[in-house]
Amino acid sequence: MKVGIIQSNYIPWRGYFDFIDSVDLFIVFDDIQYPMGRSWRNRNQLKTDSGLHWLTVPVQSKPYQLDIDQVLISSPNQSWQTKHRILIERSLKAANFFHDVVCLWESAISVDDIKLSDLNVRLIKSICSYLNITTPIVMARDYSATANKTERILQLLKKVNATSYLSGQIAKDYLDENLFRENGIGLEYKSYDYLPYPQLWGDFIGNVSILDLIANVGKEAKSFLTSQSPNIIAVKATTT
Repeated sequence: MKVGIIQSNYIPWRGYFDFIDSVDLFIVFDDIQYPMGRSWRNRNQLKTDSGLHWLTVPVQSKPYQLDIDQVLISSPNQSWQTKHRILIERSLKAANFFHDVVCLWESAISVDDIKLSDLNVRLIKSICSYLNITTPIVMARDYSATANKTERILQLLKKVNATSYLSGQIAKDYLDENLFRENGIGLEYKSYDYLPYPQLWGDFIGNVSILDLIANVGKEAKSFLTSQSPNIIAVKATTT
């Protein structure tokens, strides 16, 4: 069984959903420290007639003192939701499937989650359902892994009986590949190499929120999720 493990993001780009669709089980790795500085955990970009603009969910002061799944949304009078709705309309109203995007986003937002991770996961699951991505999504905290770095990943993988691990390529800098070999668990690094799709507002920009893709091509979005390059096999699986 191939397993992927990533932190939750706010309305992430299409590569995130390709990643989920590429594994048999997806674990949301939100029981680790919220990163210092700007982060994809609470923001993403949309393309507009005047360039790229950020959609940012405000979070409590000093979120890096907490695990990601404990960070609260800071939403006085829910003003951020109004701002996001205005920007989504500005960016995507002229697209053929704008209504689909609005329904997906507003349905998730209407629950009024108080934690960022809950909101992110709700949106991710809703978008997966729209794209007919059926990979089960679970939370890392439910498995009580306690080690650090590669050992923690391996703990999670063993708890779910994984035979192979799919990782983002940035993890090459810190994963101990020898530990995967010693434990008989395969290791692949995800390739993100996608074809362009019909898009508003000038030259194509691919690394924007999945909302852009859905608004422009609707249910056909899934056909634009397949990477054109193979994953990098770092360790072959030996566990049966």
